[in-house]
Amino acid sequence: MNIFEALRESHERQRTYAKALLHTSGDSPERVEAYKQLKAELQAHETAEERHFYIPLMELDNGVELSRHGIAEHHEMDEMMEALDETEMSSPAWLATAKKLSEKVHHHLKEEEQKFFQMAGKLLDDKQKESLAGQYEKEYKAQMA
Repeated sequence: MNIFEALRESHERQRTYAKALLHTSGDSPERVEAYKQLKAELQAHETAEERHFYIPLMELDNGVELSRHGIAEHHEMDEMMEALDETEMSSPAWLATAKKLSEKVHHHLKEEEQKFFQMAGKLLDDKQKESLAGQYEKEYKAQMA
């Protein structure tokens, strides 16, 4: 497995959880669970991805800008989750922010998969791609624990 395949597995979970979240209503157990799943997935993925994808890419001249952009988008998602944590789940403001978060997640994943992965694929050799996948998986599992 390479780093791109490892990241895509989490991306699929993020898409599923983000979609599920928007199909919930009010302060329901379904909404609580959907948000909990999405938040845990995003936080574990972001931490592992930054440490074992973006930081290694930042060491390469052509990887700096894309790493900065990806990390900045993670920060935006974190701020949206903080806003959700501070808002009543039954309020219209909560759903509006959840929709923005879902849109940001989908935008970020699409950009990574269609743009960043191609660029990173040219910067990393096969051995690095496999090594980073192992490190990412280990970190991801530790974050989820």
